[in-house]
Amino acid sequence: QVHLVESGGGSVQAGESLRLSCAASTYTTSITCMGWFRQAPGKEREGVAGILMGVGSTHYAPSVKGRFTISQDGAKNTVFLQMSRLSPEDTAVYYCAAAPRITFCAVETAYGYNYWGQGTQVTVSS
Repeated sequence: QVHLVESGGGSVQAGESLRLSCAASTYTTSITCMGWFRQAPGKEREGVAGILMGVGSTHYAPSVKGRFTISQDGAKNTVFLQMSRLSPEDTAVYYCAAAPRITFCAVETAYGYNYWGQGTQVTVSS
């Protein structure tokens, strides 16, 4: 069982930055990948970024590459999403997810990400 808690969402102006955090309580389950997904109103959920815990290899959606950075504090089972140069198109509920078995932490699909946080709202105004 894995419990994920996101924090750091909020409302910002276009061009500003925001950092999200996700703390995982893993109990008896080992996590291999952690990722961020988002869902905007009326749109499908999309992957944003994923990271292989410990190793640190990362994957990004093309829409955020170069603007967003995913990082980890492995000792605390925590991942961060640093979001820069935000635009209104980034407005969404952002979800943290954890995968217990996969080691290729792509986010094109949510395959393998079995555990999900409750989500945190990010609103970017123009």
